[in-house]
Amino acid sequence: MSTRQRIDGQIAWILHSYPYSETSLIIDVLSRDFGRLPLMARGARRPRSALRGVLQAFQPIELGWFGAGEVRTLAKAEWVGGMPLLGGAALMLGYYVNELLLRLLPREDAHPALFDAYAASLQALSRGEAHESRLRQFEKILLKELGYGLALERDAASGRPVLAERNYQYLIERGPVEVPSGPDAAEDTHLRTIRGKTLLDLAHDDFSDSQTLAESKTLMRRLINHHLAGQPLQSRRVFIELQEL
Repeated sequence: MSTRQRIDGQIAWILHSYPYSETSLIIDVLSRDFGRLPLMARGARRPRSALRGVLQAFQPIELGWFGAGEVRTLAKAEWVGGMPLLGGAALMLGYYVNELLLRLLPREDAHPALFDAYAASLQALSRGEAHESRLRQFEKILLKELGYGLALERDAASGRPVLAERNYQYLIERGPVEVPSGPDAAEDTHLRTIRGKTLLDLAHDDFSDSQTLAESKTLMRRLINHHLAGQPLQSRRVFIELQEL
């Protein structure tokens, strides 16, 4: 990007911010056309800065920036509005979604479908919709956009369609493999299995079955932990601690 080039009119979401010098902030934003990128908000920490009430997480903001290099300079920020504030469990889940994007999404890699899924997820959380099902949908889209799309409807070993009444083992980076039933399956009882129905429900975003919801959560956690290379998520730890309290 040329130092003279300026970007205007980009709807974006702030994923994270941290102080830079005594008066400025670095904000990590998710934009539809430019992906995730850091911007320097000069003077944003000054008491009378007009940016103080605008640069908030979980609110759509129209941004403009300029510059080259790793960190661009924020030129304009306007609150778009129309989004209720998150609170309680929804707020913690919002932090979880943001941390996933910060950890897994490369910078300056545009994913319009993921941007739309993020916005839809925050809208659903703000309206108090079913949190667990919405998170599973977002996680599935995130993995797909990163090139790790889930294979859910065909047996990775045989190529046959997954059957709702059968049990499967989900092999990371391969997909589901049927677990044999009957007397010959005794040696496989240690395998972590998932119902074929759960795989098919997850493929179609149908979480009306409570067992599907529970098994989908376990599967998605395994997959995300794998792609995080075992690095723990701070938001998940805090959420668990709050639930224990």
